[in-house]
Amino acid sequence: MNKIWDFIEENPMAAVIAGGEIGFWVAILAGLVARYPLKLKRTGVALLLLTPVIDIVVLVATVIDLRNGATANFVHGLAAVYLGFSVVFGHSMIKWADVRFAHRFAGGPPPPPKPRGREKQRAEWRDWFKCVLACGLAAGVLLLLIVMAGGTAQADPLWGWLPRLGVVTAIWFATGPLWQEFSPKDHVEEGTRR
Repeated sequence: MNKIWDFIEENPMAAVIAGGEIGFWVAILAGLVARYPLKLKRTGVALLLLTPVIDIVVLVATVIDLRNGATANFVHGLAAVYLGFSVVFGHSMIKWADVRFAHRFAGGPPPPPKPRGREKQRAEWRDWFKCVLACGLAAGVLLLLIVMAGGTAQADPLWGWLPRLGVVTAIWFATGPLWQEFSPKDHVEEGTRR
């Protein structure tokens, strides 16, 4: 446990990122609880709208940390990646949770069944394109942080994140759309399902 505290003491941005991720899920959970079981729709929407604010706080904290002379490190790069993926995938994660809460607590329709066959294939491609967009956004934020760090050797840890984004994109492609392309297809038509 002491190692964790030592790491956070040396890298305060790690606490900001962890707090951002925890805050993201707390805002979603609180918003959905307010919206459905407590029937406070406006409060629920307000809490759900906090999720992009949390992303902005993480970005601003990262910029402030670098502007105050912090040496760019792995954690600053992680903040950029967190931001990219949170912005691109955040809405779909909220939508996923909302459908399940509405079904469980408000008599809403059941969640849609998992996609199969061609629909699964389209979903894998859609998610991969979202991954590419998230990595592109993260790369843009990384380049902004590199410029802010003066582009000097201080920014080297940030440059190291760019190839990692390429690796993430390639792994996602291989385990998502490519895997789906070569996996056995479910050719059962809607009308013949049992």
